[in-house]
Amino acid sequence: METFSLDGHPYIELCDLLKIQGWCHSGAAAKTAIYGQQVKVNGAMETRKRCKIVADQQVEFLGQVVKVVE
Repeated sequence: METFSLDGHPYIELCDLLKIQGWCHSGAAAKTAIYGQQVKVNGAMETRKRCKIVADQQVEFLGQVVKVVE
């Protein structure tokens, strides 16, 4: 499992996390993946592209998992 550091920020939007992780090549691709129910946050399907991901949450996409840390 990978980790992603918020580096002092309170949160990151889900669509931005998918892009930064390199899981989606663009915002449009991230939005399509989220709306297509391919992304889970803490094991639950997430369909809001601007969902605020905070420390201690886990994001899954196509078998890849990242844990968000402070």
